[in-house]
Amino acid sequence: MIGWLSGTVVRMAADGRPGVLVFDVNETLTDMTPLAARLEDIGLPGHLLPVWFAGVLRDGLALSLAGGRATFAEVGGDVLRTLLARRGPGGADPAAAVDHVLTGLPELPVHPDVPEGVRALHAAGHRLITLTNGSADTTRAVVDRAGCADCFEAHLDVQGAGGQWKPAPAAYAYALRAVDVPPGAATMVAVHPWDIDGAARAGLSTVWLRRTPVPYPSTARSADREATGVADLARLLGAAPPG
Repeated sequence: MIGWLSGTVVRMAADGRPGVLVFDVNETLTDMTPLAARLEDIGLPGHLLPVWFAGVLRDGLALSLAGGRATFAEVGGDVLRTLLARRGPGGADPAAAVDHVLTGLPELPVHPDVPEGVRALHAAGHRLITLTNGSADTTRAVVDRAGCADCFEAHLDVQGAGGQWKPAPAAYAYALRAVDVPPGAATMVAVHPWDIDGAARAGLSTVWLRRTPVPYPSTARSADREATGVADLARLLGAAPPG
């Protein structure tokens, strides 16, 4: 079923309730920039943070395509060790350095728009879950510290999908099974175009959070809707901030 709120298409469950909003976590909900300081602590330039994160996604997705399986932390550690090796001899012990960076993940803040937007969407009756290539436990820690824990029905990670990282179809299928809805009653909300593309190919509707001026790739399936953040998404869906 399709409903209309403020001119925006919203997928509805068969019983007429607002459907499930499936949130990506890294960079969509969380602000990862504090990890730059942790890179500097271990002797790497902070500007390598995007390089590290892109490398984690590249290697995790490649491993999934090849039929392998590894956690975000395992792949993230390997990429960090590669960056440290390229820096040259000396510096921090690699094992301690990797631990220092990765233990910062559960301590990341959410973007400022997230608490207001999440509470508004929850109050409006939307079912909210998260689906991450990272760790569901990390997500719980971040969301709990942001004061939004009661707004989410479930926190999922791709280990429940046999370790197949998004945008593998199995990852989205796992999330749909977990909350018992068909693709047509779910909407993927993500900052990454590759996640939007993957969810669209899996039959979900999509919202791209455009947090930066970087253009959407022409080769990816377009998002159904665009918002600047979670609070903006709530407004688009007619969800007023809770009083």
